This record gives sequence, C-alpha cells and structure tokens, in this order.
Amino acid sequence: MNDPIVAADPAVLAGLDNYLKLPAAQQPNWPDANAVAEVRAELAKMPPLVFAGEVDILRDRLAAAAAGKAFLLQGGDCAETFADATADRIRNRVKTLLQMAVVLTYGASLPVVKMGRMAGQFAKPRSSDTETRGDVTLPAFRGDIVNGYDFTEEARVPDPQRMLKAYHTSASTLNLIRAFTQGGFADLRSVHEWNRGFANNPANERYLSLAQEIDRAIKFMAACGADFNELRTTEFYTSHEGLLMDYERPLTRIDSRTGNPYITSGHFIWIGERTRQMDHAHVDYLSRVRNPIGVKLGPTTQVEDIVELIERLDPNREPGRLTFITRMGAGKIRDELPKLVEAVRDSDANPLWITDPMHGNGITTKNGYKSRRFDDVMDEVRGFFEVHKAAGTFPGGVHVELTGDDVAECLGGSEQIDEASLEERYESLCDPRLNHMQSLELAFLVAEQLAKR
Repeated sequence: MNDPIVAADPAVLAGLDNYLKLPAAQQPNWPDANAVAEVRAELAKMPPLVFAGEVDILRDRLAAAAAGKAFLLQGGDCAETFADATADRIRNRVKTLLQMAVVLTYGASLPVVKMGRMAGQFAKPRSSDTETRGDVTLPAFRGDIVNGYDFTEEARVPDPQRMLKAYHTSASTLNLIRAFTQGGFADLRSVHEWNRGFANNPANERYLSLAQEIDRAIKFMAACGADFNELRTTEFYTSHEGLLMDYERPLTRIDSRTGNPYITSGHFIWIGERTRQMDHAHVDYLSRVRNPIGVKLGPTTQVEDIVELIERLDPNREPGRLTFITRMGAGKIRDELPKLVEAVRDSDANPLWITDPMHGNGITTKNGYKSRRFDDVMDEVRGFFEVHKAAGTFPGGVHVELTGDDVAECLGGSEQIDEASLEERYESLCDPRLNHMQSLELAFLVAEQLAKR
C-alpha cells in the first residue's frame, strides 16, 4: 500500500516566494527577463538532484558532529567549471576527500561525514559587478552558471541557459559520485593503500608512523574476521553556496512524505559572508527550507549577528540544522572567534562549528597570482582548535578549497611550492586551491590536532 502524499500548507508555499519582496545581493543582471522565466519553468520540471530522505540523514550526521560524536570534512573546488566536470577530475576530487577522511577517522577515532563542494558550486560572489582591464570594463565573471570567464563582451553577458547546463552537469557529477562511493571505489583497504604512497614520500616521513598504525589496525580487523564488504561503500554528500535565487527556487520541492520544502540542488546549502544580511533574500529563503544550512562568518562578525542568525535559521534549536563556518584569517581567529563561541556555548543553541581556513588568508604574489600560504592555512586550523579547547566546545570540522590534481596554487607544504611553480601549474579561475598532496598533508596535521583533544 502506497504512503499517502502530504500536501504543503498554502502558507508555506506562499512563504517560499517572500524573498521576491526583499533585496537580493550578488544576483546577475539578466538582460532578458522572459528568457529567465522560461529557464526557471524548465528547471521546475526537472527531477530533483538530491532527495529529502538523504538530506534528513545528513542532518542527523551533522547533529552527531555538533555533539562531538563525529567530524565534518567538506572540500572541493572554489568554483566548479563545466570543462572540468570530467570523469578523471571528479574521481580525483572524490579520491582526495576519501583519503583525507581515512586519516581523520583514525586520528579522531570518530566517524567522518564526507561532503564535497561539488555538483552545484558554479556560482561565485564578486566584490564588484564589473571588471576593468586597461580601458575596457565588462560584467564580472560570476561563475559558469551565469557567464563565461573569457574577457570578451560576448562571454560576459549573463545567459540563463547556463543554469540548465549547470543542472545537467550537476546531475552527471552526482551520478559519478554515487558510482564511485557505492561501487567499491571507496573500499577502505584501497583508500589506505593510496595514503601509504603519500606517507612513503621522503618529504613526508613524519607521517609514516600514523600510516603504519592504520595499516596495523586494518590487519587486526582482518585477523578478527571483519567483513570488509561492509567497508566497500560510504556516504558522500554534496554542498554549495546557495547564491543564485533563479536556480535554487525552481529546484525547491515539496516532500511528499511531510509537505515540507527542500532545496534539491544539493544536500547542504550555505549562505556566504556577502549575503547573510538579516533583512535580505538569502537568509529569508533558507530559513524556510528543511536542508541543513551553513553560514560563513568573517572577522567582523559580532555576537548580536550570531544571536539573530540562530533565531532566524534555527528557531527550534534543531540538532544538525545550523552550521557556522568561520573564515577569520590566521592573524585574527584567536582574537575574534572566542567571543562568538562563548556566546553560543552559554545559550541554548547547538550549532556545528567548522573552520574555513582558506578565505581569510588570501595574498597576491609578486608575480601577480592570487595565492595562500599553506602555513597560514594550518595556523588558522590550529587557532580554531585552540579557541574551542579554551571554551570547552567541540571543533566539529574543516571546510577547504581543494583539487585532486597536481596544480600549484597555494605556496608551501611539503612540496615547497614557490612563486615560480605558480607560473607552471596554476589552473584556478577563481581562488587558489590546495592540491592533492597539500590536502593530504592538511588531513594528517588535523588528525594530530584531533588526537590531542
């Protein structure tokens, strides 16, 4: 017998369009409103990319992390591109996250929730609506979902058809992710073999002992008759910044089990530092959906901002509902984060705290590249752990921009990437990412911090 379909409350449906009455930052200036309406109507007919039941499971997993019983690893490209949505590059990103998760699981002795900045991270906020080169001014590049990267008038015109391409590219990416994580690619024994090669690199001898410990643990499990068939698959969730309202609204669906609205473009949606204004569209809209929601918090965040965000986004204090993603910068996190953590600790709220050690540490090199120093990234991670230790709270996860490829975009690390290396292997169209080796090095260093808890 089929379960009955539950209709949405008319007030809930009406509320989903309340954002139209509010200012919406970081939206493109579409040249043709009718073309946008046609694309929105087509997106509204498309199958969901993720399902309400999956989202509910993730909310439970994040609740465990907020309670100190799990750890969130969230990572992927700064901005996905259509050209890079190939099987090899998707596999390499998934492989990198799985490798990091094995190290973190062992170091923390906790389950690791694995989440990609994937299958939807196509839109990017910009500091200006325009970009000027010489005496030419054009619309800013807002990600492949809006316009093209090439600095030409034709490429930079916002094109709503790109939202359809983003949907189909996300669908194919999700298809590969599910195949990799459910079809044996994530077998624990294989993932560890990948890590063993990393630890055997002469530049990373300091990590060899941890890899050997993991190896002994796997042998012990095998000797005890552990069923490794149960370890051949893993849960893997997708996330992106919920920036483009003309994409997120038509992909919001009503769950037939409950009558509640879910954004089905990804499991986890976050609000950026530039769009978390309390009286604007993004906070209003995401307050009305059932997905777990993240909010980026920069160094200017005040306690009153935190209090209001909690009231707007998590009025029922639901475990797993709200995640705060701090992006303070290595030089500021120890000064600015404590007051926020302590205020929440002393309230009735229970958000998950994770650190984004990337966005607060940007630099421009002498040869003109946007970059980050690996030492600064790690110092912000250490600062995050120190603040939570002092407050008696749990440092629940990391959020990093990374790639599984052999690029050179962030300076330092065991490979000692320098400015000359950037000229040879810099590929990002937006912000610099940790490469495969730097990502694994970060995982080992975070594991050390978790082991000290």
